[in-house]
Amino acid sequence: MPQASPRGTYLQVSEALRQQIELRNADSVLPSEAALMRVHDVSRNTVRRALKVLEADGVVESAPGIGWRVVQGGDRRSLAQRMTDLIAEDSLAVGDTYPSEAKLCERFGSSRTAVRRVLAQMEGNGLLFTVHGKGRTVRALPTPTVRP
Repeated sequence: MPQASPRGTYLQVSEALRQQIELRNADSVLPSEAALMRVHDVSRNTVRRALKVLEADGVVESAPGIGWRVVQGGDRRSLAQRMTDLIAEDSLAVGDTYPSEAKLCERFGSSRTAVRRVLAQMEGNGLLFTVHGKGRTVRALPTPTVRP
């Protein structure tokens, strides 16, 4: 990565890897951590954090003796994208109640920490509003994204 980012370099690396995985469906094993360090010009810790993000999203998995490999099939959208898309998938409107953390963890098979991180991001983007003790409601509808 040529420059520092307020978003987090590991997130930039994870998105770059996600795009590479989507472009080359046939390759199931990722390059070594050392190779990824050289390609992205980052530390091993940054590469590992990026891989952990992809693992939490169900895109890659650690395979002992092999390294990191792409999970075959499944949904390769990030957890943030899947949780945002849930608004349209469940036909939620502004003012409707957004599912609880527990239901989101169960639905997406993610940790509470990962779900809370995305919920905070969605609140920061103005999609959700939290009333303590009453849960989250939809504040605005996401803008549609064009997916290839």
